[in-house]
Amino acid sequence: MIIVALGSFIVQWRFKSKFNRYAEIGLLSGLTGKEVAERMLQDNNIYDVQVVSVEGQLTDHYNPATKTVNLSPDVYYSRSVAAAAVAAHECGHAVQHAKAYAWLSLRSALVPVINVASTLTQWTLFIGVMLLFFTHNPFVLAIGVAALALVTLFSFITLPVEFDASNRALVWLNNNYNVMQTREEHDQAKDALWWAAMTYVVAALSSLATLVYYASFLFNRRN
Repeated sequence: MIIVALGSFIVQWRFKSKFNRYAEIGLLSGLTGKEVAERMLQDNNIYDVQVVSVEGQLTDHYNPATKTVNLSPDVYYSRSVAAAAVAAHECGHAVQHAKAYAWLSLRSALVPVINVASTLTQWTLFIGVMLLFFTHNPFVLAIGVAALALVTLFSFITLPVEFDASNRALVWLNNNYNVMQTREEHDQAKDALWWAAMTYVVAALSSLATLVYYASFLFNRRN
């Protein structure tokens, strides 16, 4: 868990440093993140999705329920390489939704269950361990481990969704000279999206490490 936590810290730091670096490099095309997103949606014949601005930093996401591409102010108004990459990535999710991408459909279907499971893990794990030690009753901990297993599964299902969205974004950016006009801009966008994807990888590994940690209490009890 310490190794995973350290890896997570390094990846998060690296991603933020990359984003900040590419956020200072302006696109030669001069397009804002909002304009990049709108062009990608139009090129994929998606006209029922809105591009809106949301508060916060790195709060960018696609909401399939409201059909909105939500971009933080640093992306929505910016004319940088980083903004274009993030905007295109979020539109990649909109394209997935329009094409009924299987992994996205599965992930969306699991969201209500995961919301409940996440709530359960907040109190069942710690209390379950205490009850196991003092009363030798594994029931509460078993519930917590089962809930955490669902959360972990969800984090791994998220991986192909995120990687595919980035791939769709990069292919579109590579084929649109009017958006990114040089190979250098494209390579910088690819680098930014790769580090963004790595944050999901370490999050999944962190969840798995936590699952193994708490599950070990149950297995050790049996031994």
